[in-house]
Amino acid sequence: MKITPKVKKILSYYESDTPGTKRNIASILMQGRLAGTGKMVILPVDQGFEHGPARSFAPNPDAYDPHYHYQLAVDAGLNAYAAPLGQLEAGADTFAGQIPTILKVNSSNSWATTKDQAITASVGDALKLGCAAIGFTIYPCSDYANELIEEIREMAEEAKSVGLAVVIWSYPRGGDLSKDGETAMDVCAYAAHLAAQLGAHIIKVKPPTAHLEQADAKKVYEAQKIDISTLAKRVEHVMQSSFNGRRIVVFSGGAAKGLDGLYEEIRGLRDGGANGSIIGRNTFQRPRAEALAMLDQIIKIYQGKA
Repeated sequence: MKITPKVKKILSYYESDTPGTKRNIASILMQGRLAGTGKMVILPVDQGFEHGPARSFAPNPDAYDPHYHYQLAVDAGLNAYAAPLGQLEAGADTFAGQIPTILKVNSSNSWATTKDQAITASVGDALKLGCAAIGFTIYPCSDYANELIEEIREMAEEAKSVGLAVVIWSYPRGGDLSKDGETAMDVCAYAAHLAAQLGAHIIKVKPPTAHLEQADAKKVYEAQKIDISTLAKRVEHVMQSSFNGRRIVVFSGGAAKGLDGLYEEIRGLRDGGANGSIIGRNTFQRPRAEALAMLDQIIKIYQGKA
């Protein structure tokens, strides 16, 4: 695998990591149509566990088959595919070596009454499946945030010790946080910073809005005249909050939306310096041909061609 100067520079930011871990980060950065650019598009399919099969896959029944998602990620030229244990196990042999995988090691479900996640897989499972990384969700603001933080600290240490990369989904929710606060500028930047402080190699957050949730933070944003007027400026601030761009940050696609709105959002992410997108429902709830066309356009946007 020939590493581009751009990827070498990104790898240099991870100064405490072993060659094994850097190799796995590089495997994601050097995969697919965005290989070597420092940009990435990842397909996550943890929604079946989180929301149930019908809510996740009924709009496109082909998506009930785990092989469908592997093949979609491969054919679209994506950088990686992320999923829970059973979903990866169901295609691990057939698709071995075709695309880097990320094992989601904790999950919630739609019956849960608390803002918490259960440990559903292990570092050992990730090694057995040949994964490049583990993925873990934290809920900053939740009453269970500290427990989740302690769990990922232990799992990240174990993962790094055997050369795996760590991806943290940092989704503020619960506690006194309002619904608008879950995607507020100050909250998203804080969430990204927390993930960086916890040792994430790749950070996943939601695209931030211009809303400011925390009164004390709002005073600082206004006093320092931090520009959050456009999505690009808000993304730029999230990158700044992630060790000044020294950590890879990708942004979620969220609920299914129209293509024009999605492409406009992707351009804002690109223009703000985001490393890429991690898009689930907007991909697999569409028929395969439509999903491939959409991903083709997203990749072209990150390539600067659209």
